[in-house]
This record gives sequence, structure tokens and C-alpha cells, in this order.
Amino acid sequence: MTTHHLTCKDPQGYHKIVYSQWGDPTHGEVVVCLHALTRNRHDFDKLATELASDYRVICPDIVGRGESDWLAVPEDYSYALYIADILALLEFIKVDKITLVGTSLGGIIGMMLAARPHSPIQRLVINDVGPLIPKEALRRIAFYLMKAPPHFTTLNEVEKYLRSIYASFGPLTDAQWQYLTQHSAQLTEEGNYRLAYDPMIAKTLQQVVLLKDVDLWSIWNTISCPVLVLHGEQSDLLKTETIEQMQATHPNTQAVTFAGVGHAPALQDEQQIGVVKEWLKA
Repeated sequence: MTTHHLTCKDPQGYHKIVYSQWGDPTHGEVVVCLHALTRNRHDFDKLATELASDYRVICPDIVGRGESDWLAVPEDYSYALYIADILALLEFIKVDKITLVGTSLGGIIGMMLAARPHSPIQRLVINDVGPLIPKEALRRIAFYLMKAPPHFTTLNEVEKYLRSIYASFGPLTDAQWQYLTQHSAQLTEEGNYRLAYDPMIAKTLQQVVLLKDVDLWSIWNTISCPVLVLHGEQSDLLKTETIEQMQATHPNTQAVTFAGVGHAPALQDEQQIGVVKEWLKA
């Protein structure tokens, strides 16, 4: 694995995007992995390791998360900017055809990109998100975002907090929680720890949660590439009836539900990773 960065434009100027690269950098088959709202590229370390022998795997930190820059103006966090950054990344690495794996926010970005004419996305894996996002799930996410502590004294405190808000990830091992914690916290100049995302991201949700369900069916109905939907059985963000409608309107959609998991499958265990690997080989 190697780490790289590129500079992207935003309404105020420029920002840096950091990404990890796995596998042969000259390999023709490329998988790009996009993380969830407050997560980062390291959520895909296990999956990328498993795919690296057969693919070139690119895992960026979306702007405002991980090691990528935070934006000066919170209102600039938008799908338009996220998509522009991904397209800039593809141009930077000189790739025009990809498989995209996206968890939650990453899956929404993937759907929006896949719906575009002449899209670079040839295959799409969306992890526990769909074209209808219930307002109740958005309110839950907004609540923990707005209530998140500004700093922690120790990594143990961070881990305790993460185990609480991400309990729906499923039965992770202690080692997996520790790994997730290690990459979810950043040491401050004062010697405390902060979560590895810009807290101002919460502002982008405050307006949405006061309204209604997010309806992306017009986008979904434009997608033509093969799609794999990963679903947490206990998810409040992706409902079974939504998946059924997705399959009815897009016949080239396969869905796999994981028991004992909510939003969202963490893609850490062999079963979940195996499903992705087998679908990509098909």
C-alpha cells in the first residue's frame, strides 16, 4: 500500500485529497472505494488487501475526512464537490473505467456518478444505501454528529464512543475496534484526540433532517451498469422494500443481506468481503 495526494478545486480555492493505492499501479482493472459520511479510507484496508492481487485499488479520504483537508466554508461540502473531486482523482491517476464500492455516503456518490452519461463506473457496489433514505435515519445520524464530543483524553475514550455510535456495524472483534479507533482519531496540538472529520459536516445535515425522506429514484432509474447491494438486516437507512423496488426497476441488481448487522456492514469479515470478491469475478 502506498499513500498519495492531489490538489482539487473548491469555491474558495483549493484543497488536498489523500488516497491509498493497493496492488499493481499498472493494472487495468481499477476498484475505487468511497467511505461513509464521517468515516475514512482505512475502513477499506481489509477489503483492499484482499482485492490487491487482482485489481488496482484506490481508497481516498473524501474532503473533510481522514487526512484530506477541511473546507473553509461548511456550505461547500456538497455532492457536486465530492463528485468533482472523484473525477479529478480519476483524471490524475489516468483511469477512465472503474468499479466503485461505496458505503452510505460513498454509495450515494457512486449512484450519482453511475447515472451520468458516459459514466466511468462499469460496476457499482453500494453498501447499505439506496435511492430512498428515511428521514428517521438521517435524524439519528445528525443527532450523533451534533452531540459528538469535541475532544477525548485517551484513545480508550475514543474507542468507547465509537463502539457506542457504530454498534450497528455488527460483531467486530476487539482488534477490529482498536484498528478502527486508531484511524478514527487525530492527535491535537494540545495532546488530546479529536475525531478524524470536520465537525462542520453536521451543518450539511441540519437542513435535510428537518424536511423529509431523501428521494433519489430519478437517479437510480438512470443507472444501467450491474449493481451489487450490500444490506444490513437491521439497517434503518436501507429498507427491504427499497431493495425490492431497486431490483424491480433495475433487473441487473443483486442484493445480499447480512444478519446481525445494521447500518452499515463494516466489510471486515470474510463473509462480507467474500461476497464482494465473488461478485466482481462473475
